[in-house]
Amino acid sequence: MTTELPKHYQSIKERFKEYGKAIDQLGKTVRQAGPIDEKTSHLIQLAAAAAIRSEGGVHSQARRAMDAGASREEVYHSLILLTSTIGFPNVAAAISWVDSMLGE
Repeated sequence: MTTELPKHYQSIKERFKEYGKAIDQLGKTVRQAGPIDEKTSHLIQLAAAAAIRSEGGVHSQARRAMDAGASREEVYHSLILLTSTIGFPNVAAAISWVDSMLGE
């Protein structure tokens, strides 16, 4: 399911090479810093992206979670679990972003 990174993200990494390397390394470092597996870490980051209404973040983390073994049901469940925390409108928006990414 891996797809090409957004052009803007690629542009930033190309123009600011050391910064791009640091961001890549930060993600790897924090995922390895504790006992949470990669799939679960991406589901957590998916929830955070939904909470801040980051469409790009939702796309990225849903894709990464599925690449790490999450099922569509797990991705959607991780979003609907947020309803009492971030509210139905925010969850509905995040679900629509995942739907569009998955072609549903």
